[in-house]
Amino acid sequence: MAKRVVITGLGTVNPLGIGVEASWDAILKGKSGIGEITRFDASQYPSKIAGEVKDFRPGDFITQKQIKRMDIFIQFALASARMAMEDSKLVINSKNENEVGVIVGCGLGGLNTIERYHKLLLTSGPHKVTPFFIPMLIGNMASGNISIEFRAKGPNSSPATACAAGSHAIGDAYHAIRSGIATAMIAGGVESVITPLAVAGFSNMRALSTRNHEPEKASRPFEKNRDGFVIAEGCGILILEELTSALDRGAKIYAEIVGYGMSGDAYHITAPAPDGKGFARCMEMALEDASLTYRDVDYINAHGTSTGLNDLCETMAIKAVFKERCKEIPVSSTKSMTGHLLGGAGGLEAIFSVLTIRDGIIPPTINYEVPDPECDLDYVPNVARKAKVDVVMSNTFGFGGTNASLLFKRFEM
Repeated sequence: MAKRVVITGLGTVNPLGIGVEASWDAILKGKSGIGEITRFDASQYPSKIAGEVKDFRPGDFITQKQIKRMDIFIQFALASARMAMEDSKLVINSKNENEVGVIVGCGLGGLNTIERYHKLLLTSGPHKVTPFFIPMLIGNMASGNISIEFRAKGPNSSPATACAAGSHAIGDAYHAIRSGIATAMIAGGVESVITPLAVAGFSNMRALSTRNHEPEKASRPFEKNRDGFVIAEGCGILILEELTSALDRGAKIYAEIVGYGMSGDAYHITAPAPDGKGFARCMEMALEDASLTYRDVDYINAHGTSTGLNDLCETMAIKAVFKERCKEIPVSSTKSMTGHLLGGAGGLEAIFSVLTIRDGIIPPTINYEVPDPECDLDYVPNVARKAKVDVVMSNTFGFGGTNASLLFKRFEM
């Protein structure tokens, strides 16, 4: 019999704040974490804005020795995992260490490290490249370092599925517990690639917003005048736990994860399948996995990137899946406030989905000024909304046509 999986801990570092409650407070107030790029001189770039993490002090979470040997994405992941573990109060010891695993998704890994040491290689020669170069840059080192730090010896992996990586990590962790492979999992997504090379690449494929004169208004999912996503960074980590284990130790339970869908478009390297058919199939798979129907969902935390094609195709997919209910169900994109965390998006948005259930408040889609006639759902414009929410669907979709949908439900015995 499949085991039930609950969420007992949350931790995050993102453009809105360090920690869950500070971030959630900003979300409910409709604050934006977007500003001008400060990491490098972006004056020659078409897009000069990003969702940078502010006031992050890695020394609050890890040692100075670790800091020197880790790319910033690993630092974000370790900090978020520490917060989530402290929140959960899960203790890993010799009795359970083989039953606790780590799956943290990451799209691009240590691009900061690659750019830094490639420049040093060209200017000063190979002897200047640190011996820690490889372990600083490879994407699975977020999972690896978390596993080492907390002595979690269970399943350990790292999906590299672009913008769906965080949700795939959570879904894979859910399956590991449900099938009995693990008792608890540290899972989520992370990314930090606000670098000259990444911003140039995304800019030149015309994916990024160029609303540089109004950074806080640049991310406007589903709105008529949207002109691209805003690159952002950060991490969201959740502690997933088998229900009996959580109950036995008296853990606080935020919600239950009940469904996971994943699909491939098999259509284009960057564009979604026409009519959102890949998105729709993914959502339907999550509902089937949860033994729920389209009538059971109370809120959709959308992928909602603020790009023309994604927002339109996701809207069409929601219409196809939710039929006559499509305009009744609140749909919002927290990327309007955080920007797009790429591989970290699914982890952070899973946290916001869970908190929506806990507090009965639906996050808004800010910067919604001019409705798009083709995107005509209830996007919870500009102001958070109180509502009883029992079931939330969280969507994340990535380049290469990789899709993920998660379903979270209010916990009941």
